[in-house]
Amino acid sequence: MGKVLVIGCGGVASVAIHKCCQNSEAFDALCIASRTKSKCDALRDKLAATTKTKITTAQVDANNVEQLVNLIRAEQPDVVLNLALPYQDLTIMEACLATGKHYIDTANYEPEDTAKFEYKWQWDYHDRFVKAGITALLGSGFDPGVTSVFSAYALKHHFDEIHYIDILDCNGGDHGYPFATNFNPEINIREVSAKGSYWENGAWVETEPMAIKREYDFAGVGKKDMYLLHHEELESLALHIPGIRRIRFFMTFGQSYLTHLKCLENVGMTSIEPIEFEGRQIVPLQFLKAVLPDPASLGPRTVGKTNIGCIFRGIKDGKEKTYYLYNICDHQECYREVGSQAVSYTTGVPAMIGAMLVMDGRWQRPGVWNMEQFDPDPFMEALNRWGLPWHEDFHPALVD
Repeated sequence: MGKVLVIGCGGVASVAIHKCCQNSEAFDALCIASRTKSKCDALRDKLAATTKTKITTAQVDANNVEQLVNLIRAEQPDVVLNLALPYQDLTIMEACLATGKHYIDTANYEPEDTAKFEYKWQWDYHDRFVKAGITALLGSGFDPGVTSVFSAYALKHHFDEIHYIDILDCNGGDHGYPFATNFNPEINIREVSAKGSYWENGAWVETEPMAIKREYDFAGVGKKDMYLLHHEELESLALHIPGIRRIRFFMTFGQSYLTHLKCLENVGMTSIEPIEFEGRQIVPLQFLKAVLPDPASLGPRTVGKTNIGCIFRGIKDGKEKTYYLYNICDHQECYREVGSQAVSYTTGVPAMIGAMLVMDGRWQRPGVWNMEQFDPDPFMEALNRWGLPWHEDFHPALVD
């Protein structure tokens, strides 16, 4: 048993906190901290009567290392679970180093002013975490996260070498709005409006945004258009999966979303360059985020399912083999259980599992690590137990 400090109180954090409270045999104490303490207090009050986990709350600016250090020293958690913004990964890692506490996050660092996300900044902390004797677990969400664990599991149990990985992220949910994002609008729009890329034969191949489109028939959802994006787990899997020749990432988007996004891009609303407006500097994308629906409000109105997984091709015992691992998640079932839609649920559950495995020692190793670098079996078992059961297909349709 141990204590987790959760930094952040948005949609994903809410799910992870619900799951920590369900898993009170692992988490006997929990502190929720964010910039807006009233949100933390409201969630604590909602959960207090339903769990044996002791919940406290705190206010903190996750951009401020000194505040973070003071909070960690006051709360003395066993692990720090970063569910704030990717811009804040490095300040929270610094605070964990200063206090000797294990670190877990769900998304890699990106500078606020460049919209470029990659692991380099966090990997550069490896030697410092080794010297401090503490673990940093990067990307304990679904993609990255579960997709990385799926890759390690496939390699351990089904392949001698994996040559090709296609990661397919399908959200078949309908929230009824003409345009809204299923997670933080600022992060979502930065991600999908960036150039795409994939790893092939030892090098990156860059594509224009949304230039590569495929259709796929997803179990539980049906046929959907999906588009090739750059995604952070491509970077780590290219390093850690032996024999890999190509890795691609595809995500589904409806035509309404794409039409609205293109219009917003054309009029400059997705820009991260500050502009002068009525005597003050504003960032158009941050203003857009303020006027779009809050992703945390989509739960009660979103219907349908997600299907996220990986298609693997490689060699086993000298023979070619294909294997598909995936999860199907129902938006309304998630809302009934934890008050959030499936996109938050599929990230929040793995965040709790990663924190549990680091805290109880099964995934504890000094340094900075990605998910596929640990034994996948306990994580795969926990997915089935805590709400994200996985399915196997040994004859899947392939993506050309």
